[in-house]
Amino acid sequence: MSEVGIWFGIEQEISLSGGRFQNCLREIRNCARDVEDEKKGIRINKEDWEKLHVHIASYNNFPTAAGLASSAAGFACLVFTLGKVMNVKEDYGELSSIARQGSGSACRSIYGGFVKWCMGKNNDGSDSIAVQLADEAHWNDLVIIIAVVSSKQKETSSTSGMRDSVETSPLLQYRAQTIVPNRVLKMEEAIKSRNFESFARLTCADSNQFHAVCMDTSPPIFYMNDTSHRIISLVEKWNQSEGTPQVAYTFDAGPNAVLIAPNRKNAALLLQKLLYCFPPQDHDLSSYMVGDKSILSDAGLNSMEDVEALQAPAEMKTSNRKFKGDVSYFICSRLGAGPKVVTEETQALIDSVTGLPKGV
Repeated sequence: MSEVGIWFGIEQEISLSGGRFQNCLREIRNCARDVEDEKKGIRINKEDWEKLHVHIASYNNFPTAAGLASSAAGFACLVFTLGKVMNVKEDYGELSSIARQGSGSACRSIYGGFVKWCMGKNNDGSDSIAVQLADEAHWNDLVIIIAVVSSKQKETSSTSGMRDSVETSPLLQYRAQTIVPNRVLKMEEAIKSRNFESFARLTCADSNQFHAVCMDTSPPIFYMNDTSHRIISLVEKWNQSEGTPQVAYTFDAGPNAVLIAPNRKNAALLLQKLLYCFPPQDHDLSSYMVGDKSILSDAGLNSMEDVEALQAPAEMKTSNRKFKGDVSYFICSRLGAGPKVVTEETQALIDSVTGLPKGV
């Protein structure tokens, strides 16, 4: 069995002897094919992959193990990249199945846009894979703002939390058997027709029920915190005051809010409300926003003076209390594509000459 090392941005070496990594590596090797590159003088037979070691450099530009699907992104990239290196046939269904063995959600991250994780029927779970419902261009008006409430590693991992819920939560059983199948069909239709009202209501309801399952688990799991609840309250009050959803929210296994706006206008309004309630701890506004910073300009927020001049949201009738620094920063993004091959040497994490991670 090969020894594998992985280097993160902080250049920390971590053993990949654990089952999840080795399962992915074993399955990719099983699917590997001969590789030949005459220009580079490379010839590797399928059976040779069992004898070769692999250097993996991995870097996240968002919090790890904080409930923002870092494991899903990491394992999807890992499987996709190893598949390219070992000349695995480009069968996204097969790659999805392999990625799922590293992290369940990773099966979805093999694709871009809107993705559905199919439960499957086989006892071994081999047909539990993801399928793409629509690519990232299908509904490109959507704007996503992630409120990073905490970048700390959560106390209960997604894997152990789900295992405990399966074993102890009656609500989870009811949800899986009765609620989710019907809700998935409605969500597929909302995505197909780009019906934001239906999409938002389903998204918020499913997020709330997921965390109800966490509370129904023994012992109960607390992924969200007070700041998470305040963000929900802010969005709910805004949506109710307008009579129709202006923004959707969803929380995975962590306190960080993923907020989805139907367009740039609503995203700018949302950012105004968020920055009023959760102003930065320091005066560097630019470091408080990651990704598409033009949303700040859309919101008329070009300096801390602009933030300080914001008026309390009209829907906040009983309280205008501010919670300075309770949100570390915001990430602004659009629907993304799946994994892709990096062609520029400057972007690669591996040194093409030594074959080792850069900086090592």
